[in-house]
Amino acid sequence: MGQTERVGIYPGTFDPITNGHFDIIRRAATHMVDRLIVSVAINAGKGPLFTLEERTQLVRAEVETLPDVVRSRVEVMPFEGLLMHHAVSVGAELIIRGLRAVSDFEYEFQMTGMNARLNRDVETVFLMASERHQFISSRFVKEIRQLNGDISEFVSPRVMAKLDEKIG
Repeated sequence: MGQTERVGIYPGTFDPITNGHFDIIRRAATHMVDRLIVSVAINAGKGPLFTLEERTQLVRAEVETLPDVVRSRVEVMPFEGLLMHHAVSVGAELIIRGLRAVSDFEYEFQMTGMNARLNRDVETVFLMASERHQFISSRFVKEIRQLNGDISEFVSPRVMAKLDEKIG
């Protein structure tokens, strides 16, 4: 009997993708799953700076910089609607979430409980942010850049250029 492929999804708004997000993608694809689907959420409630298409393209461009052996395991796709419906539609058995601080935990804990009620066959696992990425958030990156601050430690040059185009 052959082994089945372990599929995980890493959902997020990625507005924009940060080095912290990228680190979670790399680690999850390398150590946790056979195939990782980075699921870019519409999430209009957050009022994203970038369109869904722009965010999806930025994530794809970042994934292209991964080593071939890791990149071949990662797929990027937009999604709309309930995360559990999306997980089932792509055959995912894991939802991967990054945690930066205790403040993330409370929200994620509640979300995990709700998701488990919706579908007990899909497990949520958490990856702690790497020490150097614990304080990075897309919101802070946008705010710092809007105030002409240096964000080169937090995002790739490609993402910084796209932010500069958007912010002006």
